[in-house]
Amino acid sequence: MTHAQNLFFRLFPVRYGRRTARCAVQVVFAALRRRAAWLAWRAWTVAAIVAPAYPAAGQDASGVDAPQKPNILFILTDDQAPWALGAEGHPLAESMGAALQDAPGDFAVLGAGHPDLRTPHMHRLAAEGAFFSNAFVATPVCSPSRAELMTGRYGSEVGIRDWIHPQREVDHGLDSGLLTWVDLLNQEGYATGLIGKWHLGTRDRHHPLTMGYDYFFGFRAGGIPPRDATLEDRGLAAVYEGFPQDIFTDRAIAFLRAHREEPFLLSLHYRAPHAAWLPLPEEDWAPYEGIDPVLPNPGYPLMDTERLRRYMPEYLAAVASIDRNLGRILDALDELGLAENTMVVFTSDHGYNMGHNGMWHKGNGHWLLTDPPQGTYNVPQGQRPNMYDNSLKVPLLVRWPGVVAPGTVVESIVSNLDWYPTLAETGGADVPAGTPLRGRSFAPLLRGDAPPDWPTELYAAYSTHHQSWTHMRAWRTPRWKLVRDLLDARRDELFNLADDPAESVNLIAEDTPEVRAALRYLDARIVERMTEIDDPALPLAMRLRQ
Repeated sequence: MTHAQNLFFRLFPVRYGRRTARCAVQVVFAALRRRAAWLAWRAWTVAAIVAPAYPAAGQDASGVDAPQKPNILFILTDDQAPWALGAEGHPLAESMGAALQDAPGDFAVLGAGHPDLRTPHMHRLAAEGAFFSNAFVATPVCSPSRAELMTGRYGSEVGIRDWIHPQREVDHGLDSGLLTWVDLLNQEGYATGLIGKWHLGTRDRHHPLTMGYDYFFGFRAGGIPPRDATLEDRGLAAVYEGFPQDIFTDRAIAFLRAHREEPFLLSLHYRAPHAAWLPLPEEDWAPYEGIDPVLPNPGYPLMDTERLRRYMPEYLAAVASIDRNLGRILDALDELGLAENTMVVFTSDHGYNMGHNGMWHKGNGHWLLTDPPQGTYNVPQGQRPNMYDNSLKVPLLVRWPGVVAPGTVVESIVSNLDWYPTLAETGGADVPAGTPLRGRSFAPLLRGDAPPDWPTELYAAYSTHHQSWTHMRAWRTPRWKLVRDLLDARRDELFNLADDPAESVNLIAEDTPEVRAALRYLDARIVERMTEIDDPALPLAMRLRQ
C-alpha cells in the first residue's frame, strides 16, 4: 500500500480483516484521486482562461451578481406507491373528495391519496412546489430502475434487467465505466454524497464512490432489517442501533451542515417503505395500529382480506415514518438557510400494489388470494409478474424556489430516464456529445412551459429471472396499454385506460376493429423501441410476429 494508505490505517484503526480493510481503503483513495485529478484540471483551465483581474466570486465580468448554482437534494424511497400520499391536502384530493366518499376503495384509481394516510410534509412539498400526476419508471423493480436513474438508459442496455441478488449474483452490478449524471455534477464542483440504499452491485468495483459520489453511508445490497441494521461508513461495516430511516436522516442533516457553504448533491435513498415494515418507531406506528383500513378492490374474488387488513396499516405507517423524517430534512434546510437555493426532489424507485388487482408487491408481484390460480411453465403459482400502472407509477414532488411556482400540478408524462438530462441541466453540466440518453430534460415542465412535442406515450420493460421467468414489454398511450410477455403469449394484456383506469378488464381476446387497430399500433411501437435499443429479447418479439 502507499504511504497515504498506511497513514489512513493509523488515523482510523480497523477492527476488520486486513483484506476487507485494504479493499475499503482502495475504494476511498480511488475516489480521492479521481476528484483530485478533476480539481487540478479545473484549476489549470480557470487559470488559463480567466484574466488576471478576474471578478470576485459570485459576480460576472459586469459586476452583476451571477445566479448561484442550486443545491440538489434527491430523496428516493423504496416501494412507495403512487397512491401512498396522504389524502389530506393532496393536490388532487379536493376534486376527488366527493367521489372518494361514494367509493373510498377507488383511491388509487382516482389519483387521490389513501384516506387513512397522513403525510403533512409530502403535502408541504407539493404545496410549495410541483406535484407530478403521471410520473413513471421504465422498470418496476429496484436495481433496473436505479440503473436507469443513474444512466438515463434502459436496464436492458446496461445489463441490469432484474433486482440484483446479493448472494447469487455477487459479481453483478452497474459498470463503473458508464458516465453518470453524478459524475457530471462532481466535475462541476458539486460535493456529492449518497446516504442509504445502493443496490447496484456489492463488489468494490461497483461501489458508489466509483460512480461520481464523494461520500457514501448506507448499504450496497437490496435489503436490511427495519431496525439495528448493518451499515457501511467509509468502507467499514458495523451494526447501527435504531431505525434506518432515522439514522439516514441524521447523516443527511450532518451532510447538509458540513457542505452548506458549497454546492452539493445529496442522494438520500431510504429503505422504507420496503417490507418488512415492522418494527417502526412508536410515534409512527401508534396512529395506524388497530385501524380498519380502507382497501382497494374489496370485492375482488378470493381476496385474502384478513392478510390485507394486516399488511395495509403496516405499510401506511412505514410511509408515515418517511414523512416524519422528510419534515426533519425540510426543517434542517430552513435552519441552515439552504431552502431558497436547494432543489428538493421526492420520489420512489417504483410503485406498489396492496390488494389492487388481487395482488401485492411491485412488478414481481404476488397474488394476495386465498386460492391463487395455477402457475404456468414460466410463472410459479402464487407469483404475479405485472406491468400495472400501480407498479410503474411513482409519487413525484419537486420544490425549487424561484423556478417552480408553488402549487404546480404537472400532468405531462415523465419517467426516471428523464432524470439524467434534467439534473445535468440543473447543475449546469454539459452532457458529452454521443452520450446515449433515452430521456429528455423536463426542466421546461418545472418552469410551467410544456413543449408542444412533449411525449404522451411510454415504453416499459421488465425481464424477471428470480421468482419467475418473463420478458415483459409494454407500450402505454393516454388511452391504451399493451403488455406482452414474450415467453408466454397467454399472459398478454390489453387495457383501455380511458374506460378502465384500474386495468381490471383484459381486452386482448376481443375481436373488434378498435382493438385490432390498437394492437397493431402498440405492438409496432414495442418492436420499434426494442430495435432502437438493441433489446436482447428482440428475436423473441420478431418470432411472435411471424
